[in-house]
Amino acid sequence: MSRLRELMEELCPNGVEYKQLGEIGTLVRGKRFVKNDFADIGVPAIHYGEMYTYYGISSSEAKTKIRAEISSKMRYAQTNDVIIVGAGETVEDIGIGVAWLGKDDVAVHDACYIFRHNMNPIYVSYLLRTESYHKQIKKYITTGKISSISAQGLAKAIIPVPPLEIQNEIVKLLDNFTKLTAELTLRKKQYNFYRDSLLNFVRVDNTIVQIDR
Repeated sequence: MSRLRELMEELCPNGVEYKQLGEIGTLVRGKRFVKNDFADIGVPAIHYGEMYTYYGISSSEAKTKIRAEISSKMRYAQTNDVIIVGAGETVEDIGIGVAWLGKDDVAVHDACYIFRHNMNPIYVSYLLRTESYHKQIKKYITTGKISSISAQGLAKAIIPVPPLEIQNEIVKLLDNFTKLTAELTLRKKQYNFYRDSLLNFVRVDNTIVQIDR
């Protein structure tokens, strides 16, 4: 944290500037494709449903491919773009983003927006999961069986825009913390398995027998 403090004092002595998403980049809606368009061999693509279940803060590989025949109709995210969920069944998940780090362009579903900008994409993706950001966009979400938000609504969200060097340092800190959290979660699972293996006994007649796993 000392390095971040030093950078803040050096580069932002008067505080960090805040701007609307629409001021710092462009939001373009993806193009529709359906599950029948999925293919074993084809064009890399991101479906909005995968944003909730498969992708995290960033990705360099797409889970899905779609038929090459429809590739010319699609809209694509490029390296360092952030893909933002624009629709879904859960209001809380709308607005989350995934930084696309793949070398190749990736087709984006029409329930998502492609955010093109000049910031650290992972920094942006982390911001799109903060409580303050989601409080802002909630008033622009239309609710129903499928809830959604327009590009205009997303564009009004205000986020901190520090110099790139500070963005990079924040990403470094958050990535390290995320890695540590993942390691602790794994260790907890390993401990739970070991504990349960040691303590998983059943009574057979009057004899205590440990269950092998």
